[in-house]
Amino acid sequence: MKSRVIGLLCLVLSCTVMAKDRLKVYEDYDLGTEIIAMTTVKVDPNMGDVYLAGLKESWVKAVKIQKEMGYIKDWKIYGSDLPVSGDFNMVLMVFFDNAADMEPSKEKYTEFMKKWGEENEKMSNKISATYPEVRSLTGEYRLREVKMK
Repeated sequence: MKSRVIGLLCLVLSCTVMAKDRLKVYEDYDLGTEIIAMTTVKVDPNMGDVYLAGLKESWVKAVKIQKEMGYIKDWKIYGSDLPVSGDFNMVLMVFFDNAADMEPSKEKYTEFMKKWGEENEKMSNKISATYPEVRSLTGEYRLREVKMK
């Protein structure tokens, strides 16, 4: 008799758990509006400083201008403390207030290119052409915060 009661109790508890085996958006959690564009990079051993030097003169310059112009919210670079483990060891992130800020815009492009200038464009093209010698891109992601209730 005792084992049947325990069995019935287990069945009731498992049904209770199964009843909430899925959450519903806007009921159980909300979605944030900020978007993070994230690129994962596998930098070759002992090439992190070389890659960062190139980024400083190309990607970093570009995102600083974009932030100054209000096109992006922020940007970050993260490097792994364990650079030879895993599928990537560096992450480049760009933060947008919302998905609309990521939409193509001829006006924004023209303004940016005017500020960026031909010299930076040439230098950036030259630098980025050498990136395959020191790194591989391993993934690109668009992330949105999940806000649990």
